[in-house]
Amino acid sequence: MEVKMLLVIDCGNTNTVFAVYKDGIEKSISHWRISTNAGRTADEYAICLTQLMALDKINTCDIENIIIATVVPATRFNLKMLCHKHFDIDPMVVGESSTKLNLEVRIDQPAELGADRAVNAVSAYRLYGGPLIIIDFGTATTFDVIDEDGGYAGGIIFPGINLSLEALYMAAAQLPRVTIGSPEGKFRDNKQITLIGNNTRTAMQSGIFWGYLAMIEGLVARIRAEYKLPMKVIATGGLAELFVSSTSVIEVVNEALTIDGLRMIYDYNKAETGPEWISK
Repeated sequence: MEVKMLLVIDCGNTNTVFAVYKDGIEKSISHWRISTNAGRTADEYAICLTQLMALDKINTCDIENIIIATVVPATRFNLKMLCHKHFDIDPMVVGESSTKLNLEVRIDQPAELGADRAVNAVSAYRLYGGPLIIIDFGTATTFDVIDEDGGYAGGIIFPGINLSLEALYMAAAQLPRVTIGSPEGKFRDNKQITLIGNNTRTAMQSGIFWGYLAMIEGLVARIRAEYKLPMKVIATGGLAELFVSSTSVIEVVNEALTIDGLRMIYDYNKAETGPEWISK
């Protein structure tokens, strides 16, 4: 029996994620992450992707449809070339007029909304309802607000954690490069000290970790106060798990929010034209 599959491509500033969905299954059966490189050619993408698919015993011939979202404009051409040349598929692309999002964007310049943030809005509202706040821990840390009826109300963009760490290291000659994480601290009066660093490295770790946590909690509180509504907080991105155990404001962590959202958008567009393949 022929297996029909959808390939999802989510190209971010730092990483590009590929995921494969099988007909009738809501979650991806495989996904892979490679570094984003604006100069990577279609053939180079194909080498990486076909080898990764082979490792998971996925036949490239089973890929019948592809959807792409990218926030790096320079990658769009080569990603589309990958689809045309190596899969013989004309991909659906978020941001092109032919791809409908079923999302009302209520900001001054709707075209400025990043593809990833639009996809997250679609995905989060369908999964969790509204109103809600989406926090995406990516190259930038973004807060996106979704109205009760699913409209995109606006957001906040903040430098990402890795960007902040790198800027601190580059700008201050005597500060070392440190890893991200909650500082271990030392014991004082039989209690572990985790907030106040006892050396330069732990002081920097504490500043980044607890500073970001305070920023998250503070902004969520201010957004909720402005809306005067209880708002569920959904976190996504690679560093979301780092903070969730240290705060009560993050209610759900969904690392697959964007790729699952792309599958939803694909299904929505195909449902409008009556395709053969529509997953749940």
